[in-house]
Amino acid sequence: MGVTATGATWYLMSELLKGSLVPEKCRWCYRADDGGDLLNPYDGWVRQRLLWKDTRTADVASTVLVGVIEPMSQLGLTALAAGNEHALSGFPLDALIITESTVVAGVLNQIVKFAFARERPFVHYLPRAPNALRALTASPSDDNLSFYSGHTTLAFTVATASGTVASMRGYRLAPAVWASGLTLASTVAYLRIAADKHYFSDVITAVAIGSIVGVGVPLIFHSPDHTNTSAPASTTGALTLPPIRTACSVGGRF
Repeated sequence: MGVTATGATWYLMSELLKGSLVPEKCRWCYRADDGGDLLNPYDGWVRQRLLWKDTRTADVASTVLVGVIEPMSQLGLTALAAGNEHALSGFPLDALIITESTVVAGVLNQIVKFAFARERPFVHYLPRAPNALRALTASPSDDNLSFYSGHTTLAFTVATASGTVASMRGYRLAPAVWASGLTLASTVAYLRIAADKHYFSDVITAVAIGSIVGVGVPLIFHSPDHTNTSAPASTTGALTLPPIRTACSVGGRF
């Protein structure tokens, strides 16, 4: 729990200090000295087809999905899956592992964003005066944080971490956990392009990294300890669930 709390604190501090951490100039830009457009054609092609006219609505919808709906949905389904096996006492550890995975993915995303400083698509396409260093926007500290998508990273980490934990536990509702999480996460990824906040390459990278962390953290640090035999199933018909090995940051085993 200590590692999770430390990572979460670092993430929140990086958000609060974003204005001083993000470079003033983009390091990954697409505007030539003569004002030409150097954006790769594939990102531009996807943007033209998925971009909403009302980008604000897409932005708000993606934030609500990743910040409220998906976490509540995935944690609720995981708790339901545990309760279905008469193993609700294990849900706090399940939730902690999902949270730990999400924090790890979030911290990694922040480091990469600040390092690459890629210009966001809506900034790239804003009109600007000749020879202007940057377009005028409402939140300049957020203009160069396109690579890679934080919303999509968190969405796919929550989806894959909750699905992996449910599968590791042997919950019979694990397929529902996977289906719900991946559906919501895919919607978030789509909305980030529709909101003109990210390029397709930002989103695909986020899908890959979020999924790797979401699956990897539970499997590497909390894989079932097959050396221990679990208790026999009760007369109520509950499944015999494999124990999950706890990382050094979490005390105890159930």
